[in-house]
Amino acid sequence: MSTRAISNPTSWRSMPRNVWIVTITSFLTDVSSEMIFNLLPLFLNNVLGVKTNLIGVIEGVAETTASLLKIVSGWLSDKLGQRKSLTVIGYGLSTAAKPFLYVVGSWWGVLAVRFSDRVGKGIRTAPRDALIADSIDEHRRGVAFGLHRAGDTAGAALGILIALLVVWATQSNSVQLERSTFRTLILISIIPAALAVLVLAAGAHDVPVTEKRPAPQLTLKGLDRRFRWFLLAVVVFTLGNSADAFVILRAQDLGLGVAGILGMLLTFNLVYAVLSGPAGALSDRVGRRRLILAGWAIYGLLYLGFGLAAEAWQMWALYAAYGLYYGLTEGAAKALVADLVTPPQRGTAYGAYNAAVGVMALPASVLAGVLWQGAFGWDGFGSAAPFLFGAVLALAAVGIFTYSQTRPARLEQPAA
Repeated sequence: MSTRAISNPTSWRSMPRNVWIVTITSFLTDVSSEMIFNLLPLFLNNVLGVKTNLIGVIEGVAETTASLLKIVSGWLSDKLGQRKSLTVIGYGLSTAAKPFLYVVGSWWGVLAVRFSDRVGKGIRTAPRDALIADSIDEHRRGVAFGLHRAGDTAGAALGILIALLVVWATQSNSVQLERSTFRTLILISIIPAALAVLVLAAGAHDVPVTEKRPAPQLTLKGLDRRFRWFLLAVVVFTLGNSADAFVILRAQDLGLGVAGILGMLLTFNLVYAVLSGPAGALSDRVGRRRLILAGWAIYGLLYLGFGLAAEAWQMWALYAAYGLYYGLTEGAAKALVADLVTPPQRGTAYGAYNAAVGVMALPASVLAGVLWQGAFGWDGFGSAAPFLFGAVLALAAVGIFTYSQTRPARLEQPAA
């Protein structure tokens, strides 16, 4: 491949079939998921009367427990040398869980559905990311993951737009979400979710790994030290990265109605989708670490803004800029994982990375809920507190990741 082809930002046009199939699958899945799960905090709070501290527990338990599967499924995909079957199973389980939201009437019912959906995500995420990495050469890895994130996020934008239209048609400018509106969206969401599973099952294929495959182990031992330092920085960062449910509730707390919240989310996803592809290509040229560090620094400033915001329009503007953080970091981080490990270790490494993000969701979300509304008779610090806490930890993660770049690289070989 020529240097010119490698640096060409439009090289996404020659992406392998697997990259396009996985991107289309993620697009359709996010059309389905984002039209309902963005409104789930409002359903819990407005319809079921659940408090923010319990919402934090629901989000955290679902993400963290299911995330343990990401390690197992990634390791299993390495062991079997097969990514597709686990990915299809994961998407299928999430699709099967969504219709049950139509009948739930309690917070524990929502938790059960949310948990099942996250189990599906836990099964599919690491094998899916490894499938993308297996399908593309290292010089275009950033473009491939950037394209995937762009498709995923474009689906999210379309899903939110559909939700906005349904909300506008059924309850206009109402501040509170109504049960009937939520049920209508659940029925609509089933169609793209089912299509996503069909596209993946029919279109994707496993890529044989020609490199010698050592027996995979459920351990970080044998993985590059730079990867482990990166994982530590991700853990610290994620501890302050509470569920976006709190951003939604914060916006509503400042007077933004349901339609306004969906408009805010739509703006965010449009920014994210537009930037993901170019940012992925940029990471191929200037390096992943620079983009990740810049994104984390931007995140810290934005979370500081979320905490200090006094008007609804300020939350909208900040959340639009939030798409810049995601666009810079999500694809670059996934590509960096593949850069730091050997091909036979990719499933395990992606499992560890995604699990680190997911496992920290429980303490992050519980801490956010407690800081906001308190617990055990304590009133908490108010709605700004979780965001100020997140800003501090983001800057700490920047420090750890910057320090890790000065450490000598050493690839540890697994024991025979």
